[in-house]
Amino acid sequence: SAVLSGAGLRGSLDGLSAISGCCEGTSRLAFPLGGAAAGRRQGGRKRQVGERRGAGPAGATLYPRGPSSVAPPGSCPGTVPKVRGQACGLRGRRAARAQRRRAGHGRRSAPGPDLSSDSWGAVGSSEIVVLLHGFPTSSYDWCKIWEGLTQRFHRVIALDFLGFGFSDKPRPHNYSIFEQASIVEGLLGHLGLQNQRINLLSHDYGDTVAQELLYRYKHNRTGRVLINSLCLSNGGIFPETHHPTLLQKLLKDGGLISPILTRLMNFFFFARGLAVVFGPYTRPSEAEMWDMWAGIRTNDGNLVIDSLLEYINQRKKHRDRWVGALASMAVPLHFIYGPLDPVNPHPEFMNLYRKMLPQSTVSILDDHISHYPQLEDPMGFLNAYLNFINSF
Repeated sequence: SAVLSGAGLRGSLDGLSAISGCCEGTSRLAFPLGGAAAGRRQGGRKRQVGERRGAGPAGATLYPRGPSSVAPPGSCPGTVPKVRGQACGLRGRRAARAQRRRAGHGRRSAPGPDLSSDSWGAVGSSEIVVLLHGFPTSSYDWCKIWEGLTQRFHRVIALDFLGFGFSDKPRPHNYSIFEQASIVEGLLGHLGLQNQRINLLSHDYGDTVAQELLYRYKHNRTGRVLINSLCLSNGGIFPETHHPTLLQKLLKDGGLISPILTRLMNFFFFARGLAVVFGPYTRPSEAEMWDMWAGIRTNDGNLVIDSLLEYINQRKKHRDRWVGALASMAVPLHFIYGPLDPVNPHPEFMNLYRKMLPQSTVSILDDHISHYPQLEDPMGFLNAYLNFINSF
């Protein structure tokens, strides 16, 4: 087992899971603390699905000590074309879940590996971007901009945080932003990137994880991520302007009723609750909602949602630490904002953001874009981010 400093998180090196990226030639390989799906070229040819670096035939596992599961091809809705090797669609995710359970990864009593995707992209570029997703969804949130990112960056890395998507969902467990930040550090250390400068792109819950990573970077903590730039999007980085949805309030502060609500939660309950944070013209299709729900429902994830929501209280408790990290940062900072967001409403949120962080640049998308800008306006979001990256 590997122990992550600062969070006490133990990750097994034997239980492995995997997912594909959303680009041509992305293979699915597993590794501890986030089954890395590495799409890379070696020896003038593409590695095949399940093939390890330097291996011969496809199907050899990255870690012979433990099993790995490979999701079959699926479909990814939105702007990303259907490409061989994807596992973004509901069919691929359901099959991945079934294979995980057959391999013995269905349920865990303690924190174990977390799922991630790692794709090698633009030739000639040395830049790396790490994607940090929001609540209550997963790395699926980046599906519609994944291909565009791989055309700009040499390496694109995403993960499902502990308790989210296809990662483990232990219960009972005290989920914390500090633990999630340590997972990101452990993931990058495992990939051999601890001495590489990293561009962070985050959303919602991931914004707060990025703030903690920034704090550790500023204070020169051991194992810290070397941050090259930070781009936030529609996250409640200021507790005073954050307005949780009714469902979040009920699950977070419902007391004895919260566990009952999590057990009663079904697709229709989830879809109705999530739809309110999308714009009226940009709401996900039913198929996309099912894809998101598949990630939540894996490993009985609906039963830990009330525990995950503790991050809202953590934001209030550690406001000075995390807002202070942004205010004093010396690396390029940008914010991409969907102004119709009911969780971080305009102009209240943006006025405070510009007052507190005058050094940051801002991209405000069209008026009808809400809390999930990377899904609602993937082209606008991608253009805004690439313009920021190309500005320094």
